[in-house]
Amino acid sequence: MRKLFEIGGFVATAVLVVFGIVAITMGVNGRSTVHNSLALEQIVGTPDMNATAIAAEAKKAGLPASITLPTADIAGKPINTGQRARDFASYMRIHALEATGGVPYAQLPRYASADGKGTSDTLKALKSPSGQPLDNPVRNLWITETALTTALNASFLAENVALFGIVVGIALLLTGLGFGVLVIGGSLRGREQAAKSGKRTPETAGTKAVPAI
Repeated sequence: MRKLFEIGGFVATAVLVVFGIVAITMGVNGRSTVHNSLALEQIVGTPDMNATAIAAEAKKAGLPASITLPTADIAGKPINTGQRARDFASYMRIHALEATGGVPYAQLPRYASADGKGTSDTLKALKSPSGQPLDNPVRNLWITETALTTALNASFLAENVALFGIVVGIALLLTGLGFGVLVIGGSLRGREQAAKSGKRTPETAGTKAVPAI
């Protein structure tokens, strides 16, 4: 039975070590894929992507003070990491708000109007040659912005998932190695005790039973 437990302990150790190595490898590959994919897009932070410049732009555009402005400095820097991708996405949202005067997508009029402000009334909307009301172009800007920022934020999420995989892999690897040390130590201790119990001491070996009188 002891031998069976020892074998089970070694198998569990091997499984933990293998899983840890696999998790670390997958995490490193995933992080590398995110960085390579972002680098292929050749995105570079615009000159206004720092705290001072974006604050001045927001004030000039009349954005309300309740809007939280990004503070990361990525001006002129390549967007090749998940964190920089997230920062770039936050600046893109401010740019979109500047174009709409601080109005988010859900609050924008649906159709284009002659005064450029947009309208949700089909009777006041500009018409296409077919007679259908034209979509508000600012809403289309928001759709494009949302698609791009979603992709950038997905890169940030993917990088963090990869880092989590690396951390889990290290934890599994250390757990497996520690468990292996305990198994080996217990096995050696058990063999030593078995060897000691199998030896007869000189005192017990030379004694004979004394007959009763």
